[in-house]
Parts: sequence; structure tokens; C-alpha cells
Amino acid sequence: MSQWGDGTRSVHAGLPPAEPGQPFLPGPVFAAPYHLDPWQGPAATPNGYGRPDNPTRRLLETAIGELEGGDCRVFASGQAAITALLLAVLRPGDTVLLPADGYYPVRAFATETLEGFGVRVTFVPTAGPYPSFDGVRLVLLETPSNPGLDVADVPALAAAAHAAGALVAVDNTTATPLGQRPLDLGADAVVASGTKALTGHSDLLLGYVATRSAGLLDPVTSWRTMTGGVPGAFDCWLAHRSLATVDLRLARQTANAEAVARLLAGRPDVTGVRWPGLPDDPAYPVAAVQMRRLPGVLGFDLGDPDRVARFLDASRLVAAATSFGGLHTSADRRAQWGDDTAPGFVRLSCGIEDPADLVADLTAALDASAA
Repeated sequence: MSQWGDGTRSVHAGLPPAEPGQPFLPGPVFAAPYHLDPWQGPAATPNGYGRPDNPTRRLLETAIGELEGGDCRVFASGQAAITALLLAVLRPGDTVLLPADGYYPVRAFATETLEGFGVRVTFVPTAGPYPSFDGVRLVLLETPSNPGLDVADVPALAAAAHAAGALVAVDNTTATPLGQRPLDLGADAVVASGTKALTGHSDLLLGYVATRSAGLLDPVTSWRTMTGGVPGAFDCWLAHRSLATVDLRLARQTANAEAVARLLAGRPDVTGVRWPGLPDDPAYPVAAVQMRRLPGVLGFDLGDPDRVARFLDASRLVAAATSFGGLHTSADRRAQWGDDTAPGFVRLSCGIEDPADLVADLTAALDASAA
């Protein structure tokens, strides 16, 4: 598949060989136990019990693995995937380096759980500066970061970390595997929430870990089997069905984000506009080289919580909601969730509406909220 374009790869990822009379994508398999061979038991079939085994889940893992360029294991949520990697890799006395400006539940998990297990936790901003990686077991990067949209130089950091004996994982949620392939950039593992733009319909929770290393895949698989953090068959089927349109969805979301970023950057009543595609954005020099396409997510500051509320009330197209990457444009004030952001900072996720309609609606809502 590597020689095909993004749209072709997305449509065909993980599909079984064509067989007359069968659907392109088989329907979900709902099963807890499966029939076993009376003589050979589980050795005779890949399916023995629903927690470790499900053919619908395996097809989705094949699909995501083809897009990321590695072997994949899917989880019930992005948080389940990230914590599985951390707990499968880290041991008491290890040091892990985490983004200070990344997804806040990961930071909370590190301080409330990992440190209690004797893991040393160091937080570093995505844009750096980074300390020495000597004595570090794992470096987790989130790039572009959520919600600040800073970008880490993955090849440079991976080379430095590997020279010091550290592993590197990249949270690819915001970019998606069509925006960047961290395994190609030198990362040892990818973690992501498939809840967001990858599946993009705001109707399921999903996470995954992808890697080319059996030394990482095996303990992650074992961890999932032992702890049971698996997604259901129907969610896996929905996710696989949704992958077929990810190239189309991302193209419109990126176009919308560019139009909105230019609108916001030109308004004196909006400050702190962040989108890595703007030439004057601090993340632009690295993003322009490292990323294959830019996300549909951007950030900006409206000054105070009341104006954010007025803006959301006035908009006809922007839904007040957390999460991002869906078909519908949405926005939320990040400070209310625990992010270390200014009180009026807004994360806006562009949907697939017509760009002219979205720009007109945002212009009217911003004008109304400023009154």
C-alpha cells in the first residue's frame, strides 16, 4: 500500500481479500466465547475468547497499522492506549519524560499513579528546551500538542533519545497518520486517540498503540489481555468504516482551518492565534518539514470566559463541545477542563462545512460577542 495515495490507502486499509458473495468490509462479529476444537483447543483457531480475540478488531488493527506503518493494537480509548504503553514499559526507578503542555489526563495519571509506583516523572514543554536524555527510559512526545499546537522535531529528538538509550513514543492524535508517520521519523511507538479525527464522526471512543518492535508490541498486547481494555466489536466496525473517508475529511478540515486561521489572525479583537500552517506561527518551520498535512484544529484567545460564552451562543455552526476532529465544527474553553491556559483561550476544531459558510458564521459570532 505504501506506493498508493492517501485516499486509496484509506479506502482499502485492512480489507480482507475479495471473495465473491462477501461484503467489502465484513460486519461486526459479536462473541464472548467461540467454538473450540475438542482435540486441539485454542491452538486450532485464532479465536478462543472475546477479550484477546476478535476478527473485527483484528481487521481494524490491520487497517490502522497499514496507515501508521507498524503493527497495531487497539484499545477502548486513547487514554487506555497511552496508559497501557506507560505501564507496560515503565518499572519502579525508571524515568519518563512527558509533555508539560500535552493532554492533561496523561499528566494527572503520571503524578497520581506513576509516581506512586516509583517512576520518576519529568515534564518538558513540547517546544523545549529538552534536558539530557541520560537515564531516561521513555520519552513521550505529543506533536502537535493539545491544545497549544506546538510541534516537536521528532527526528532530532528521537536521535538524541536513542543515543542515550531511551525509547521514544509519539502521540499522533492531532496529526493522524495521514498528517505524519512518527515511526518513519524515528519513533519507537505511536499512541493515539482514534476518537478524534481518525474516525471523525463523534460517535465512538477508541485508542491504539502502533510499533515495529516486537519488544514493545508483546508487552502492550499482554497488558491489554490481562487488563481487558478492549473496544467492542461494533465500535471497531464503525471505526474501520469511518477510515475510508479520513483523507476527504482531513482535506476539508485543513482547508477550513487555514481559512479560519487567516480570519482570526486579521482581527484585532482576537489574540494568540495558533495554527502550525501560518508562516509566522512558532511551530511552522518544523511543521512545514515534518508534517505531510496540517490538522483542522487551531487555538486563539478571546480574553475572558464571558466573551467565549457569547461567541459560542452567537454562532450557528460552532457547537460548544470538547474533543475535536469531528464532522461538525466545535469549540471549547480549555481552562474549564484543567488545561494550563488563559481563561479566554479557545480550542476550535474545524469540521467539514463549506469554508465560506464557516468564515461568515465565525465573523458574525465574533462581531456579536465583542459588543
